[in-house]
Amino acid sequence: MPELPEVETVRAGLATHVIGALVKEIQVHDSRSLKRNFSGPDGFVSELTGERLQGVIRRGKFLWLPLTATRAVVCHLGMSGQVLVRSKDFGEDKLTRITLRLEKPTGEEIEMRFVDQRLFGGMQIDDLVDTGGNSPAGYFPEGEGSSLIPTSVSHIARDLLDPNFDAGLVVSKMRKRNSGIKRVLLDQNLLSGIGNIYADESLWRSRLHYDKPASAISARKLNELVGVSQEVLSEAVERGGTSFDEQYKNVNGESGYFSQDLNAYSRAGLPCQRCGSAIKREAWANRSSYFCPKCQRR
Repeated sequence: MPELPEVETVRAGLATHVIGALVKEIQVHDSRSLKRNFSGPDGFVSELTGERLQGVIRRGKFLWLPLTATRAVVCHLGMSGQVLVRSKDFGEDKLTRITLRLEKPTGEEIEMRFVDQRLFGGMQIDDLVDTGGNSPAGYFPEGEGSSLIPTSVSHIARDLLDPNFDAGLVVSKMRKRNSGIKRVLLDQNLLSGIGNIYADESLWRSRLHYDKPASAISARKLNELVGVSQEVLSEAVERGGTSFDEQYKNVNGESGYFSQDLNAYSRAGLPCQRCGSAIKREAWANRSSYFCPKCQRR
């Protein structure tokens, strides 16, 4: 599943191309990618055609493109979603589910294509609600922030790269959890954007076993983990995210390269780059956890 670095790479790419663009025409190739849209495919087309995309904002793994002061298009990549930006005469992209034909402020015509192999992601038009504060609701460095957030995203906590992320508050909540620390890192209601890959990488760097109860970890160590997680996510953003197959690409259809820098995830049987012990893989919560049995003792 695309995690924060992949979604931020997509967000930044879209911001370069679509801010201020007019939605001229929409083609829905597969209505399953609009299953969360309240008004269905026809409503999505009629409500979005003729609107301008005012920005591209991210919180955790969610993207939204404001249309007006009260509504936005929400995009979630799910397990295998991509958002590609193509010239109007570019060839077909397989598994394109939705096509938005856009006219940029310069008059150039482009297409924004939502591509999804496994159909867990999708798009929807949603109402914006106020977060109740003065801080921007999401990450949007190209423009003015707003405290408004889509209703469907309002339950998602701020992510670790959000300038308004409160590390002290999050650590205090972590210390009250008896769950294993990896489960806590993946709780999108506590802190968002981290998935399986970056949880394993952050825990490896912090020398923490994935199943160690958060309540048994000192505040100092948890603060260290939060800082390390921020470093991992930032480095992954710089490398364009992590790609293992064709299921994640940036808006130009290019792969990310952070997979070359992984120390734990997907490295079962390979030597730990810190101590030389073989990295171990264990089944965990319908996923896998990768860790060093020597460096990350429970």
